[in-house]
Amino acid sequence: MAEHTVYTLSEVAQHKSKKDCWLVIDGRVLNLTKFLEEHPGGEEVLLESAGKDATKEFKDIGHSKAAQNLLLKYQVGVLQGYTLKKDADIQVASTDEPKNMKEMSAFVIKDDSMPKYAALVEFFVPLLVAGSYLSYRYLTTGSSMV
Repeated sequence: MAEHTVYTLSEVAQHKSKKDCWLVIDGRVLNLTKFLEEHPGGEEVLLESAGKDATKEFKDIGHSKAAQNLLLKYQVGVLQGYTLKKDADIQVASTDEPKNMKEMSAFVIKDDSMPKYAALVEFFVPLLVAGSYLSYRYLTTGSSMV
């Protein structure tokens, strides 16, 4: 692996504008200026963490493998005092993107622990209660008129 330029956190902190946005993730110093408009979460999210170590925020979101691969594409150096892990999962992303490359899509998997019959119960129980009430009202008002 080629040697990277070593930066201090104070050097990274000088790059926190929309025209010059750097941040640190896992000890990697990233220049995300060109990626701001492409970021699926919006550029504001990146600008909030610009000039800082954003490792915790990056991991809390749970980014995809494709997003983790982008770390290497935008890496300009390493943070002083960090030793980079050799990630077998991360592949070096090419800086020359093909013109016909499709956009990345994402979807959310809903972890629904409620059984399927519960939806039917939630629908029919109120319907049964309303029907019972209306039947009671109909039967009681009909007998008082006689």
